Amino acid sequence: MSRPERKGVEDARKQLPALLAEAERGRSTIITRHGRSIAAIVPVGHIAGGPRQKSLLGLAGSGKGLWGRDSAKTLRKLRDEWER
Repeated sequence: MSRPERKGVEDARKQLPALLAEAERGRSTIITRHGRSIAAIVPVGHIAGGPRQKSLLGLAGSGKGLWGRDSAKTLRKLRDEWER
């Protein structure tokens, strides 16, 4: 992995669209003010430290029966308990 590019605040402001395009390609940029690092533009995958969240669509229907035969009745009962 290559070293992140360093940009001053004003240069980064003027070049933001290009810096975002670089981030999409996997390149990070350090933003500096008066020579001190203050922020970074990084690919979003680097923030979480791992892969993105997987789709939850595969879980559709997996909770069937979780709330009993009549889930609406169970939920109404639970809501009534909270309102007491």
